[in-house]
Amino acid sequence: MSMLPILTAAAGAPAGPPAWVQFFPFIAMAGVLWFFLIRPQMRQQKDLRTKIGGIKKGDQVLTGGGLVGKVIKVDETYAELELAPNVRVRALRSTIADVIPPPGSNPAND
Repeated sequence: MSMLPILTAAAGAPAGPPAWVQFFPFIAMAGVLWFFLIRPQMRQQKDLRTKIGGIKKGDQVLTGGGLVGKVIKVDETYAELELAPNVRVRALRSTIADVIPPPGSNPAND
């Protein structure tokens, strides 16, 4: 009878790394996704909400449908836009995609 199987069973399995080390790559990937994808997108959404919240009469806006118009009147849920002379439409404020800066204003990165 050989003693080798008995000795290997008594010695036990070699000690492996702690459990948290196995999950570290997943935690690191989640952190990378947060800082490079989710956080910038949340910042962009916050900036857009701030822009749309500050819409006032005379601003030029772009709607989600691609229409560009000048704001004539604004209330809590609607904005009245003038698309052309004597052509006015009411648009939901939530459908406004962007506020167009006035011509001649300096870009932010210059």
